[in-house]
Amino acid sequence: MKIAPGKRVSVHYMLYADGPEKELIEETRQDDPMIFTYGDDPMLPKFEQALLGLSVGDAFTIAIPASEAYGDEQEGLFIEYPKSAFIEEGELDEELFQEGEIIPLESPEGDIIEGVVCEVKLNSIVLDFNHPLAGEDLLFEGEVVGVE
Repeated sequence: MKIAPGKRVSVHYMLYADGPEKELIEETRQDDPMIFTYGDDPMLPKFEQALLGLSVGDAFTIAIPASEAYGDEQEGLFIEYPKSAFIEEGELDEELFQEGEIIPLESPEGDIIEGVVCEVKLNSIVLDFNHPLAGEDLLFEGEVVGVE
């Protein structure tokens, strides 16, 4: 059976940031493939397009430039907040203020958005709200393990 719209697809893959070092970002485990419904689940369009027509056992290599993946980093998504904005019950949680720490915040619409601490200043922190893979060219290498 071939991958087509509406089919339930299972794949194993290794995802690399396709820079000079080809850094491994993520991989599935043998007992835990990525499963999605072709055309119905939120997938990168270029990833889905490359899988169309493949069958169980087919290997794939999919290169996706940053512009067609998560886009470039946007300067407007680096936002500085005063540390005082993070006082809860009269306490300032200093553990929040470590580079790389993820801080969930609520948008005006009530959605939870995550910012990554990218700079700590004396009285403020800078959070990055870009997608973690923004600015990265991606390379998927994997195999189709199921089509239903």
